[in-house]
Amino acid sequence: MTETRGSTATPERARPDKKGESGGSHAARVGLFYRQVVAELRKVIWPTRDQLTTYWSVVLVFVLVVIAIVSLLDLGIGQLMFKIFG
Repeated sequence: MTETRGSTATPERARPDKKGESGGSHAARVGLFYRQVVAELRKVIWPTRDQLTTYWSVVLVFVLVVIAIVSLLDLGIGQLMFKIFG
C-alpha cells in the first residue's frame, strides 16, 4: 500500500460544489445574512451602563498616559537632535 502524505491534490469529494456556493436569489441571500447577523447579536453580552462608564474611563486614562509618554519622548528626542545637529 502506498502513502500519499506529500500529495497536495484535493480529492474530488472534498472540493466544494461551485454551483451550490451561490445558491438562491440575491434577496434570499440578503435575508439569510440579516437573520444570521440578528442571531449573532442576540448572543452578545452587552455591558451595563456602569461597566461601560468604567471601561470608557480606563481607556481614556490609558490613552492620555500614552499621549504624555509619546509627547515627552518626542520633545526629548527633538531637543537632543537640536543639540547634536544644532
